[in-house]
Amino acid sequence: MRLEGKRAIVTGGGSGFGAGIARAFAAEGARVMVADINEEASRAVAAEVNGVAARADVASGPSVDAMVRRAREVMGGVDILVNNAGITHMPTPLEDVSEEEFDRVFAVNCKSVYLTARAVVPLMKESGAGAIVNIASTAGLSPRPKLNWYNASKGWMITATKTMAVELAPSGIRVNALCPVAGETPLLVSFLGEDTPEMRAKFLATIPIGRFSTPEDLGRAALFLASDEASMITGTAMEVDGGRCI
Repeated sequence: MRLEGKRAIVTGGGSGFGAGIARAFAAEGARVMVADINEEASRAVAAEVNGVAARADVASGPSVDAMVRRAREVMGGVDILVNNAGITHMPTPLEDVSEEEFDRVFAVNCKSVYLTARAVVPLMKESGAGAIVNIASTAGLSPRPKLNWYNASKGWMITATKTMAVELAPSGIRVNALCPVAGETPLLVSFLGEDTPEMRAKFLATIPIGRFSTPEDLGRAALFLASDEASMITGTAMEVDGGRCI
């Protein structure tokens, strides 16, 4: 019960890595708010983990503020924040990505980190403790062609993690990132371009361990970084990638 008594928000918690993280946290004693733009998915995972469901658009300030207000009302506060919600554009030459796609990727992947920090950090400062886990990507460390602006957004998230860690450490708040390789999530087809056996084989050939990451992989890694076992770890970008970035 490594998170017994802790209260956590997991954005994008209705599927994929977010659902895996919500399950891992709940199994270790945390009360979890499963926040997702897909309300039905949020409710399904929340029911599974005996948590709290919340519909949230992480690119919207009012929506994020409402999510955190509800967390305070229902759970009494927030000890752990996982910024997991994210999107990408389809594999496209960088000059052909539309301005609308670019803006949406940076709103969901980057602006959301600012909005959740603005809402949650004051609560953590009041309590003198907290853990934030940002779900970045190997794309921010070892970019793949034709995912240029997604790569850049995840590089932004890694730098944001490090600067947040430096500033918030004196307040007792740790901030870390996880960098997964692509996994069996709803975003997989967007990374592959098309989900065919040939494209999967080509992608898997770049991962020494030879498989995609799973929600359980990310759940276990996030659990470690959010727990007191990682009390001396802040500002790191942990690769959960089967060796891809070596």
